[in-house]
Amino acid sequence: MKGTALNMDRSLQGSLAILFSSILWGTTGTAVTFVPDISPLGIGAFSMGICGLLLALMARKPLKADWSLILQSRSALIVSVVALTVYPLAFYSSIRMAGIAVGTVVSISSAPLLTVFINRLLGKENSVSFRWILSFLLGTVGIAMLTLAESGHVALTDENSQKLLGVLLGLVAGLSYAIYTWVAKKLINSGVKSESAMAAIFGLGACVLLPTLFFTGSNLFSTWWNAGVSLYMTLIPMFFGYLVFGFGLRHVDASKATLLTLFEPVVAACFAVVIVGEVITTIGWIGMMLILICLLLQATQKTRHSSVVVRQA
Repeated sequence: MKGTALNMDRSLQGSLAILFSSILWGTTGTAVTFVPDISPLGIGAFSMGICGLLLALMARKPLKADWSLILQSRSALIVSVVALTVYPLAFYSSIRMAGIAVGTVVSISSAPLLTVFINRLLGKENSVSFRWILSFLLGTVGIAMLTLAESGHVALTDENSQKLLGVLLGLVAGLSYAIYTWVAKKLINSGVKSESAMAAIFGLGACVLLPTLFFTGSNLFSTWWNAGVSLYMTLIPMFFGYLVFGFGLRHVDASKATLLTLFEPVVAACFAVVIVGEVITTIGWIGMMLILICLLLQATQKTRHSSVVVRQA
């Protein structure tokens, strides 16, 4: 009984940690609107790249100790690094083209379903539970309502084509996010410390992302304001957010983790309305409530932590 209660407490702690990281990530879309002269590719590469270096530096001792174990999954590691490199470039471009709410919603909402497919295809997990299916359906309906209700307060020369491209880039970001989340969980379940797993993926990703700043990084520090936003994006949502997310992944399986991150588009939409001035109708707010119910179902679900470790290792 005590062991079961302890596992439930850890699962709840992991869920709360992932929800908190989602709140931090939800501020990024609004932040980038304050620096329109910075390329979304540039701010994505800078924030994720510097974050990766900081994570690798902070976890250098456990990373060194776990490196041989990490290399046993080198193929998955390479795929995750490619996915991590693509994610910020696709995500911030999606936000710029489709709007904060739509770009964030599409990017994050597509990740849970894609993660389940990856788990079933590669992780050999048991069939998805009814509770997960119910929560996923509620979250998906809520996200669809939120997307349809968003009015797109973005000035574009060809709004329809730009918005479609933004949605497509959001799907690319969702797939990328699902891939490196799954690989991180796979490494953790194989015995790698969570900080080592995140540091390996993000540190190697930084080596790919940072050189692209020679082509995309103009205006990052052209003004004090641009510098402040760039550093905020790097240190708070990225660095600190992913530290918290890594802790959460210790006690939550990958498909549940990506479902919990559905809170991010709700936060992003709220900031978009209050600060940026995007308009969301009543149907959109109802959609947010459905997403919150989805989160409640996931956060209170009992998980058999040990069985997850065996099946995903």
